[in-house]
Amino acid sequence: MKKIIIVGTAYPFRGGLAAFNERMAREFIKEGHSVRFETFTLQYPGFLFPGKTQYADWEKPADLKINRSINSVNPFSWIKVGRKIKNEKPDIVIFKYWLPFMAPCFGTIARIIKKNKYTKIISIADNIIPHEKRIGDNILTSYFMKAINGMVPMSKSVKDDINIFRKNLPVKLCPHPVFDNFGEELDQNIALKKLGLNEDFKYFLFFGFIRDYKGLDWLLNAFADKRLRDFKVKIIVAGEFYSDSKPYYELIEKLNLSDHIILKTDFIPDEDVKIYFSAADMIVQPYKSATQSGVTQIGYQFNKPMLVTKVGGLPEIIPDKKIGYVVEPNTEAIANALYDFLKNERKHEFTENVKKEKQKFLWSSMVSAILEVFNKTVEDDNSK
Repeated sequence: MKKIIIVGTAYPFRGGLAAFNERMAREFIKEGHSVRFETFTLQYPGFLFPGKTQYADWEKPADLKINRSINSVNPFSWIKVGRKIKNEKPDIVIFKYWLPFMAPCFGTIARIIKKNKYTKIISIADNIIPHEKRIGDNILTSYFMKAINGMVPMSKSVKDDINIFRKNLPVKLCPHPVFDNFGEELDQNIALKKLGLNEDFKYFLFFGFIRDYKGLDWLLNAFADKRLRDFKVKIIVAGEFYSDSKPYYELIEKLNLSDHIILKTDFIPDEDVKIYFSAADMIVQPYKSATQSGVTQIGYQFNKPMLVTKVGGLPEIIPDKKIGYVVEPNTEAIANALYDFLKNERKHEFTENVKKEKQKFLWSSMVSAILEVFNKTVEDDNSK
């Protein structure tokens, strides 16, 4: 049994990071390990947070030990937390790295912990190089990367990026596991009724925080293709705007798509995720850049065909023409795939293949990958 501390996002914070960390913690506990969280008192200063609120509006999970201790912009809290964990001497401390903004905080805590010469620092990497680049990103990421003992990247593109910052770092690639913490699939007609949607239509779902790199504008332009007007089909956009919403509303008007787009642009709480995915015929991710995506793994959970663009690690987990489409990152390719899905009635074929393919993405595999990296770091120490 290992003593594990996860440093990062957890309740009372909401969103994919918290959902991932909490689900991972439960898998470790299931396998007999001891797990505790050190999460934030402040994750982002309000002026840096693009959404409406960072916080969950549901009860604290009773099965997880979560301590709020870290202020992401207060170095004194980093030192305090680092010293506390250093003295506890856990076997593993896990950081999920996704943004250079967190590098000073995480990197400092990690350096202090490592002074006990016992604990191994392992990071799970969403991104090493962010989608929306800023001056100083590489310097910040380098600071964090030099503080860790090993890493589990979730896509080949991120694995390749690791070499920019660290050579010979113990690494184990593990795709993002299926997000099975949102419940089981509903009957599609029941889900449509819950959303107040017409059962006679088919629905493409664009899900998640709306940021410019996620290509909603490409999807809207593709959906204006005249061929698609021969079908009773609409797009559901479900997620909160994390970029300026005005250009999207203007584009919908310009393309005369108001009657064909359903906008649910508030944060979608965890208990409603299954309703949106169960209502959809296909999940569409027209991203302009990407590494990997939790949305695809929610799609797998709900047995949904998926369309992704050929960017980052997305093609690694969506077999083209088997469970959906991997298309060139442009409007025409997206439109062609949407048309093919409708015209050739691909839903049943793709759905059956999704059910088989998703067996590759188990949470036990993520736990095994982390423990494999841990064992490698111990072996490296013993060989010195």
